[in-house]
Amino acid sequence: MKQETFVRAILLSTAIIALLTAPGYAQDTHAGHGAAPAASSAELPAICKSEAANSAQAHAMPPSPDGLDEGRKALIESMAAMNEMGMAMMAPDIDVAFVCGMIPHHKGAIAMAKAELDHGDDPWAKELAQKVIAAQEQEIAEMLEWLEAQAK
Repeated sequence: MKQETFVRAILLSTAIIALLTAPGYAQDTHAGHGAAPAASSAELPAICKSEAANSAQAHAMPPSPDGLDEGRKALIESMAAMNEMGMAMMAPDIDVAFVCGMIPHHKGAIAMAKAELDHGDDPWAKELAQKVIAAQEQEIAEMLEWLEAQAK
């Protein structure tokens, strides 16, 4: 059990570090597979980048929740919903691995959206959070149904 927890921690840490240190990552991963959607291939706008986000420490590890307001703590803690992603993607069949990895990914999106609903103020962002929850819950149900059919 300890080894499985260690492997999960390593996989998650590696994924987070890769995402935090690879600007334009989405562009590179779609090479040869058609154009990536504009929203996912663009670098983050300047408003998304703070001094803390650009610091060397932020690129090495996600920020510690200590000293943050409750909303940011909730957003950071929502990442825990994705802890199973690395292990889920180890299924032998690539299609199953993809779908299995997407389930914790969607759970993380739901947790982030719930953090917005609990702590956010902007009506548009809160409406988006509601839409994210509805869509992600529906997709999780569809993925679980598909996985059940694959197991037969």
